[in-house]
Amino acid sequence: MAAYIEIHPENPQERLLDKVIDRLRDGATVALPTDSGYALTCMMNNKRGLDTIRMIRRVSQKHHFTLLCHDFAQLGQLVIVDNSEFRLIRSLTPGPYTFILKATKDVPRMMLHPKKQTVGVRIPDHTIVQALLDRLGEPILSSTLILPDEEEPLEDGWIVREHLDKQVDVIVEGPSMRGPTSVINFVKGHISRHGVGNVDGIFGD
Repeated sequence: MAAYIEIHPENPQERLLDKVIDRLRDGATVALPTDSGYALTCMMNNKRGLDTIRMIRRVSQKHHFTLLCHDFAQLGQLVIVDNSEFRLIRSLTPGPYTFILKATKDVPRMMLHPKKQTVGVRIPDHTIVQALLDRLGEPILSSTLILPDEEEPLEDGWIVREHLDKQVDVIVEGPSMRGPTSVINFVKGHISRHGVGNVDGIFGD
C-alpha cells in the first residue's frame, strides 16, 4: 500500500517534504498534485520508477517524459534554448505549460525520445511542488497522471489512492488544478496539446 502524506497547500511542512524527498531518493514512485492535475514522479535516474510510470500510463518508448524544474536556471541546464524560446518560456512560467526541446547531456538517455533526443520540461505554479523541488535541489521526472483510455488527469489524492494504491509508493494529498498542461513543441514548431495554458498566437495557432 502507498504511503499517504497530507501536506499543507499554502505552508508545506518541511518534515513532510523531507519525508517525500527521502522516499524519492530511495527509489520511490510518487503521485504529486500539480497545477495541472496529478503527476507520476520519480528521480531522473530511477529506471524502476520510469518503468512503473510507463506501465501505469501504458505509453510507448516514444512517450515524452517531463522534468519538473524549480526555476529557469534549473531548466536551462537540461535543454537547449535559443533567445526567442527563452523569452517565451520566461513569459509563460511558472504555469501549466510543458516545453519540448532538445536535451543536453545532463538528461539520462533512458527518458529521452529515442530518435529525436528530446525531452519535456516545465516549471509548475504549485506551492507544494515548488517547495519540494527547492528542498530537493534538482529536477524530477514526471508524467501527467492520465489513466489509460481517459483524457483528463486525476485531480484528487483519494481518487489516486483508489486506482493506484498498490502501484505507486507515495501519494501526496494536496490541491491540484483542473486539466493537463498545454504542450509547446519547439522542435516541431507546433502545439502538441491544447491544455489549460493559453497558447493563442504561438506558432500562429
